[in-house]
Amino acid sequence: MPNIKSAKKRVKVIESKTLYNKMFKSQLRTIIKKYNAAVESGDKAAATEAYKLAVKKIDQAAARGILHKNNAARRKSQFTVKLNGMA
Repeated sequence: MPNIKSAKKRVKVIESKTLYNKMFKSQLRTIIKKYNAAVESGDKAAATEAYKLAVKKIDQAAARGILHKNNAARRKSQFTVKLNGMA
């Protein structure tokens, strides 16, 4: 346990940031599952809406450093291929 005031503050700040990142990751996983479910169902309109939301959240995650930028790019590419393959 830290004794210095600034170190105590860093612990508190890190805890709050960790909680936010966990919430964001959970939300991201849920959105990705919804997108995959929409693609599986074959509903092009629902899949397109879910795609837009998923790509937006992935970009936000990459901007915040929750996902690596290459990981985000790969996921978006895979989602695009899935959506275009629905035809």
